[in-house]
Amino acid sequence: MKTLTVDLGDRSYPIYIGEDLLGNPELVKEFVKGQQVLIVTNTTVAPLYLEKCQQAFAGFQVDSVILQDGEQYKTLEELNKVFDKLIGNHFDRKCTLVALGGGVIGDMTGFAAAAYQRGVNFIQIPTTLLSQVDSSVGGKTGVNHPLGKNMIGAFHQPQCVVIDTKTLDTLEDRQLSAGLAEVIKYGLIGDYPFFEWLEDNLPRLLAREPEALSEAIERSCANKARIVALDEKEAGMRALFNLGHTFGHAIEAGMGYGAWLHGEGVSAGTMQAVYMSKLMGNISQAEQDRIQAIFELAKLPVLPPSSAEMSDGKYLDLMAGDKKVQNGTIRLVLLKTIGEAYVTGDYSHDFLTKTLAEYRP
Repeated sequence: MKTLTVDLGDRSYPIYIGEDLLGNPELVKEFVKGQQVLIVTNTTVAPLYLEKCQQAFAGFQVDSVILQDGEQYKTLEELNKVFDKLIGNHFDRKCTLVALGGGVIGDMTGFAAAAYQRGVNFIQIPTTLLSQVDSSVGGKTGVNHPLGKNMIGAFHQPQCVVIDTKTLDTLEDRQLSAGLAEVIKYGLIGDYPFFEWLEDNLPRLLAREPEALSEAIERSCANKARIVALDEKEAGMRALFNLGHTFGHAIEAGMGYGAWLHGEGVSAGTMQAVYMSKLMGNISQAEQDRIQAIFELAKLPVLPPSSAEMSDGKYLDLMAGDKKVQNGTIRLVLLKTIGEAYVTGDYSHDFLTKTLAEYRP
């Protein structure tokens, strides 16, 4: 087992990475403050891992709630099932919520924990690659709105993150690829040696080789933990994690939540950001080709929806509703080169409209 730390002073917490950690009570019992534990999971994960997770909390009063699976259910209405269970079973302020699932479950459980009685503890047990390398770390929580992704939420840090790499054995191939989009992101924004490692090792990751997966997860989490410790609430450099996300979130919302997986939107959205970076003279055609090649190797889409599926106007409207808009300006993460990204709102709008018009299937 490997252990990383998200250094946030007295709110610091560990990230445990290893095989067969799911049912280990020694990892989690110190993070349960009271006697009441609510495990939040979904219809896909519950048959696979709920019973084993419950074993880790033996000795506590354990209950569970099973939500519907899918980005389209990341809503306030579905979240109310968690509050119904908490209030109906008289959970108190010392209760602990446990997120057992992918990024949707992690975000929703964290938001429930942030809101219930104005804040209770929660533990992240992510079961998808995307949630293991990204959403389970850093304390971003929330739900979607029809007009924008993750527009309703809160910053609320977990007590610990338990990453059992064996849960990836049951992950669908498409979901594995979606997670790789976030892994590749870390290389692009600030870790060129990791990007090179990924170019050499993506076939091993797709083959689910345990050592390669563990290495990719550890290096991704280390990158995220380092920046979250410096910029917890995204006042500055943490915004670099949003490479491709402003474009990608628009794809997810515009095509209907669930039609495109989050990682698929990030992949195509990153290529749009890359194309715009090239238009601005930041990167070369050779660099664009190299980035496209790694996404294609990961079996991810590199083009957004066509203009027939999603007009330029609709695209801009959705991007204008993004959380990163400031004073009416759509702030984007762009590349200076592979391994170096920057956040800016200081660009000619023509570059953005040209990207939306030209970089299409």
